[in-house]
Amino acid sequence: MKAATRTVRLDLTEPLRISRSVMASRDAVWLSVEHGGVTGHGEAVSSVYYGLDAATLRRRFADAARELGRYPDPAAALESLRAGELAGGATPPAVRAAVEAALLDLVGVRAGRPVHRVLGFREPPVVATARTIGITSPLHAAAQARALTASGFQVLKVKAGLPDPEEDVERLRVVRDAAPHARLLLDPNGAWTPRRAAALLPRFAALGVEAVEQPVAPGDPEGLAALAERSPLPVIADEDAVGLEDVRRLAGRVHGVNVKLAKCGGVHAALRIAETVAGSGTALMLGCLTASSLGLAPAVHLAGLARWTDLDGHLLLAHDPWTGIGGEDGHVRTSGLPGLGVEPRAVRLGRRAAVGAR
Repeated sequence: MKAATRTVRLDLTEPLRISRSVMASRDAVWLSVEHGGVTGHGEAVSSVYYGLDAATLRRRFADAARELGRYPDPAAALESLRAGELAGGATPPAVRAAVEAALLDLVGVRAGRPVHRVLGFREPPVVATARTIGITSPLHAAAQARALTASGFQVLKVKAGLPDPEEDVERLRVVRDAAPHARLLLDPNGAWTPRRAAALLPRFAALGVEAVEQPVAPGDPEGLAALAERSPLPVIADEDAVGLEDVRRLAGRVHGVNVKLAKCGGVHAALRIAETVAGSGTALMLGCLTASSLGLAPAVHLAGLARWTDLDGHLLLAHDPWTGIGGEDGHVRTSGLPGLGVEPRAVRLGRRAAVGAR
């Protein structure tokens, strides 16, 4: 097998502000793996929080490409990756997830089957996704909420975590007024102290918030579990639930864990987490980083496992260079094409132009 990479810049439609940062763009590195004239694709994106820049991603992909050359076919490479041999050791989870995605895409395309069928799921997932409203003015947040629900979004996720919590309460209140029938999720990204969280959560519960992600700073899972035990609304671990061992410590003690493939290491790791929490009282949330449709597609094939789905990263982009998972109407879905089911937008547009010219 042969592999190649390409780096692109993904610009957001507008800067996204959360409690710890503001993001206007990020780099994406695409991995292409070719075998027998068929190519599979995966994507990893840069992240300050996870300490990954484009140069690091390219270097790690180059290491994985050299390893891939030793395998006779993508199925053998997938087996080795899941055994911790290929892209193991110090390989960042985001890189491992992208390598696995490219191999799954390749296996699916060669077999003529979408990835969810390769994984053993019969029905193609079609699920409502949350849409994120960042830390912004109440006026802008209300306008976004009205526009999004008019487009079909049933779930809105509101970012929080300002020094003055009354600003967060006001933002949530105007979103509730503008979208009275929407399901609301809240995400302070770990900005609150346990005392502040305990004081604020009843107020947000009274405003109809369905669940809160990582209300307190990561690093104290025992404290998060204690908060969840007395919280008036479900608490979902995110930054405190990075991988399988974190989830094992929290299973049955928090109401949910946010599984991001770039955080846990890919599809196989996410499936192991799902098995771990099954029957524990802890539900799955499928989350994402801001990325293209290519980066989000592997998680879409798992979306039937989740109680909460937050796969809107591609919808925040000014231009998504890939297409195939939808989301613009509030629902992500698999396309029915083999593999991951996505393709470069230029290919889709070219095909439509050719059809129209006939």
